[in-house]
Amino acid sequence: MFGLILAGGSGSRLWPLSRELYPKQLINIQNTESLLQATFERIEKCMPASNIISMTGVKHFSNVRYQLAKLCENPIILSEPISKNTAPAIALASKYIMEKYNIDPVILTVPSDHLINNVRNFIQSVKDGEKIAEAGYIVTFGVKPSYAETGYGYINITNMPVEKGFKVNKFIEKPDKELAEKYIKDGNYFWNSGIFMFKASVMLEELAKYSQEIYSELSNFDFTKSSEIPFTQYDRMPAISIDYAVMEKSDKIALIKLECDWKDLGSWKSVYDVSEKDKDGNVKIGHILDEGSKNSLMYSSSKLVATIGLENTVIVETEDAILACRADKTQEVKKIFDTLKKQNDNTHLVHKTVYRPWGFYTVLAQGKGFLTKMIQVNPGQKLSVQSHNYRSEHWVVLEGTAKVLLEGKEHILSPGHSIDIDVKEIHSLQNPYDEVVKVIEVQKGDLLVEEDIIRYEDMYGRV
Repeated sequence: MFGLILAGGSGSRLWPLSRELYPKQLINIQNTESLLQATFERIEKCMPASNIISMTGVKHFSNVRYQLAKLCENPIILSEPISKNTAPAIALASKYIMEKYNIDPVILTVPSDHLINNVRNFIQSVKDGEKIAEAGYIVTFGVKPSYAETGYGYINITNMPVEKGFKVNKFIEKPDKELAEKYIKDGNYFWNSGIFMFKASVMLEELAKYSQEIYSELSNFDFTKSSEIPFTQYDRMPAISIDYAVMEKSDKIALIKLECDWKDLGSWKSVYDVSEKDKDGNVKIGHILDEGSKNSLMYSSSKLVATIGLENTVIVETEDAILACRADKTQEVKKIFDTLKKQNDNTHLVHKTVYRPWGFYTVLAQGKGFLTKMIQVNPGQKLSVQSHNYRSEHWVVLEGTAKVLLEGKEHILSPGHSIDIDVKEIHSLQNPYDEVVKVIEVQKGDLLVEEDIIRYEDMYGRV
């Protein structure tokens, strides 16, 4: 068996904690590991780590690789040059596995943002599904609804058994409240978990039948020579989900009941549902001071959040944004995210504090022609050897001892010392010592963006 982890997506419904450049699958929500790391560890119990392939967008590639490298040596990651939804991603991964390994295996495809604690039951459901997939079906894993959720798609099954599953009658898009309640009473409807299993050849055959616009483009990719996904060819793919492209049309769909504590952390309500609550039904994460609130979620990432007398409310604080809404309105957070994106407001894109493999930086101030950061480089880590076309930089060491490479020369700077880096000068900030290094960086220039980095060497493979 092979595994495919779909690790793209923006996580817009968990704004302001989740941002476009650091989406929910990369976030440590419950002070343990990221959802991506938990997903990898879960499906590793069903197959060797060397059989697990992750697919993500180019802008998340380095963060995905950094997180997965903590779990296995040389994780296999395919990088989409542009987001095209799940159907092109699954099509490309299926072709990649068949060509790269010259086999036709069963592929378990999972999103990277699910929370499943009962892993034993999950593994059993996968084993049950594998038998059906071997028989030529595309298996979807359905979750028995526990309430009338309007944020999930639903799957209606027939009474025709297939091994330990059932033939699927139809897929239904996210219903309104009244319709969702009818589905629950009916008993033959399941939440669509977005987890699928199929033989690679069967998926490609069904794409040939029902999505020629995807299938016809697959011949332009040759994974026997390279694992790269060229932008020009991939851009010709339609942006469409696997549900629309295949699942809603094929007559080879079977459903297995996912007999475990599955949660899609797609909204703040779902985070509330899975979190430990106090005697008043409150979830408190971070620095919270509350008086008399009930059935509410309070999340603080940096500041004290004080609440009084809230009921069924969600409060989320980050360094640069605060969300406050009724608990039954959390699905609408995406509207805020989309509005910020249309307004070119960076609050949808990135946090003030951004984590990197070498440490992190925090934006302290910015204005026309300048940007000030505090950079922390952890012991034994270093930034890439790089240059910038549009900005100069001035570094002042606050703590620790910094090793700076500038145009081939080495400079050792202690607290209070500084150095200037001109436009296009090749440089690197490094910390080969045992204590953290903290540096104030002042950027000056007409274009101050993270994309203005030309890398020459990088210990994290980002060249």
